[in-house]
Amino acid sequence: MQEYKTKQKEILLQCLIENKSVHMTAADISRKLNEQGHSLGLSTVYRQLDKLVAVGLVKKYIIDESSSACYQYVDLSGNCCEHFHLKCNACGRLFHTNCSFMKQIAEHMKESHGFEVDSSKTILYGICGECSRINTAEENEG
Repeated sequence: MQEYKTKQKEILLQCLIENKSVHMTAADISRKLNEQGHSLGLSTVYRQLDKLVAVGLVKKYIIDESSSACYQYVDLSGNCCEHFHLKCNACGRLFHTNCSFMKQIAEHMKESHGFEVDSSKTILYGICGECSRINTAEENEG
């Protein structure tokens, strides 16, 4: 039975690696795995995610009290470092950005204000480019 649980963790981790540039909720992961023919229930996904978070292979992001937690594979090659989050008020999608300007702001906060910003919990709210284009197109039609 232990081998089966290891296989579940490997399947889940592979899904996260394949989608490492995306924040995914447990429901997103479960849905994607089921689409790929792997029948992992949501409770199993949560259990395996907790284990992967505990060992540092996956990062858990809690955006706000009303949203589900998001998870992302920790790229040990150094290609993905601390980053800031952007959340679209229109579609609800969450984006992350490795913007050097945001890093400068974080450095400024630390050096000038003695405040260390936790980028894993820093979210800027607004409208994403796709929703902005849709809104502009709708306004132009009306």
